[in-house]
Amino acid sequence: MKKFFAALIIIIILGGLAFFFGWAQLVVPPGTYGVMRSKTHGIDPALIREGEFRWVWYKLIPTNVQITAYRLNQVNHTLSFKSALPSGSIYTAFAGLTADFSYDISAAFAFSINPGFLVSLVSDHNIGSQEDFKTLENTLAGEIEAFIVRRLGSMGENTRELEEILNTGSSPALENAIKEQFPAIENMSCLVKTAVFPDFALYRRVQDLYETYLSQQQDYLNGGLKEKAEQRIDSRLRFDELERYGELLTKYPILLQYLALENGAPQVPANSGK
Repeated sequence: MKKFFAALIIIIILGGLAFFFGWAQLVVPPGTYGVMRSKTHGIDPALIREGEFRWVWYKLIPTNVQITAYRLNQVNHTLSFKSALPSGSIYTAFAGLTADFSYDISAAFAFSINPGFLVSLVSDHNIGSQEDFKTLENTLAGEIEAFIVRRLGSMGENTRELEEILNTGSSPALENAIKEQFPAIENMSCLVKTAVFPDFALYRRVQDLYETYLSQQQDYLNGGLKEKAEQRIDSRLRFDELERYGELLTKYPILLQYLALENGAPQVPANSGK
């Protein structure tokens, strides 16, 4: 009986140790997410989350498993952007204005990594520590900044959207575009802190005047070219006609006398030149 209880106690102790050492969440602090690597199975595709119990049998193998905990903090980043509305200098010269159609933006954006993408990011970028993960966040922030700058630059063709951003300080359309371009992020926000922007209404009025002027100029040029082309065609036809007359008169000199009779002119003998 004593042997039975002794064996039972040993089994319970071993079971407890197995439970303890196979418990994945044990080494993941609250507020963090764990990514598990093993020599036998590589990177585990399932993220270790707080409050979700997981027991992994191959964690019992000594030195086989390494679990790294990552804290997904909010990333804050600032940017500045200077540019000018397209052809602004041409429009001001055309209208004789001294207006400045340039703009200057200072903005800030924030985001965090979506936990659902953590395992794939760790695997794809060979991340092994929180410091490595911080480097990835900074790299991603730089890519988002470049995307925003390109987007703001292209908005010069759509002054309505740019004007809305500068007036309201934010753009849901821009934020949605960032989320679509960078699906691994969440909690995205982008706000304009300061902005110096031009008179959009004046810009659009001068732009319309300039486009009307160019259209009228094109119509005038097209009309002039058409008239010159018609003149060239008439001249060519007339030349061809005279050339045919010349050939006929050379071949049939008697036609000269006939034409003279028709016009009432004195007849010229055909052999008068001999």
